[in-house]
Amino acid sequence: PRVFDKIDSRDVQLWGNHTVKLRHNLAARDDLFSDGSLGNLIETIDPKHLDITTMGEDVSTWGHVDRAGQPGSKVLEAIRGGRVWINMQSIERADPRFQDLLDQMYGELEGSLPGFKTFKRKLGLLISSPSARVFYHFDVPGQALWQVRGRKRIWIYPPTRPFLPATEVENVVRSLAMEDLSYEPWFDDYAEVYDMEPGDMLHWALNGPHRVSNLDSVCVSLTTEHWTSSIRRSYAMHYGNGILRNAVGVRPRSSSLDGPAFWAKAGLTAAWRKSGMQKKQSYKRVLTYRVDPAAPLGVVPLEEKDRITVDH
Repeated sequence: PRVFDKIDSRDVQLWGNHTVKLRHNLAARDDLFSDGSLGNLIETIDPKHLDITTMGEDVSTWGHVDRAGQPGSKVLEAIRGGRVWINMQSIERADPRFQDLLDQMYGELEGSLPGFKTFKRKLGLLISSPSARVFYHFDVPGQALWQVRGRKRIWIYPPTRPFLPATEVENVVRSLAMEDLSYEPWFDDYAEVYDMEPGDMLHWALNGPHRVSNLDSVCVSLTTEHWTSSIRRSYAMHYGNGILRNAVGVRPRSSSLDGPAFWAKAGLTAAWRKSGMQKKQSYKRVLTYRVDPAAPLGVVPLEEKDRITVDH
């Protein structure tokens, strides 16, 4: 069966520049999204593609979590009763069925959207507690959020200043910082708000800041990310501006995606990455909690001597 119910002419005109909400049929795929399948994926996915986090009541209280050898069923138990968010990245590498699904998703999109040609496509899986939240952040590549189980609310903000500060974007693009952004409560006055049910898919403008709160149940969602030639140019521009600002001490004056200045930044970006400087400067994840289904939040803090540092 097709992934999408339909993609109409309005969706075609809005795609890439505005938020588009579509309907999909993935909620019926028990072979992929049953508790048994999810638990197996938690156990078998490459650990570097598994990011478990927990969050408090404000943006300053959150942390990365060690699975600590817990079986997938116990991790799911911690999610149901705690405040835990799991992000499994590149799941198409862990199970060929997800690669088939990813190919079908983009096959239907590219077949319906004139000029939409993508590469470096990835599929992620999110499993999160009823009370879980994801704080204000943005994504570097093109993205979409697909709701499979449960209900969540998402706030999407304009991809412009002051909601998207250039210096913070540059640091994220260069892997010097995580995707989190500075947030003010009054930003909400300018947000689009969507309540997502199983079968809903949202795609929004490139780099659009957003935050998420689950509503009343465990949520299972997919994320897709992709690159296009214009997204790659945007990446090179931000990366080059970040090098100029932080490494050279020159304030960038242009955000153009063409012309001599852009191509100079693209060359600078390629040389910087090839030199190994990005890997040397990239931030590290520090695991400060471990999964414990018996704990009130599903996790317990680690002693400082037991904390684990992993590459981004």
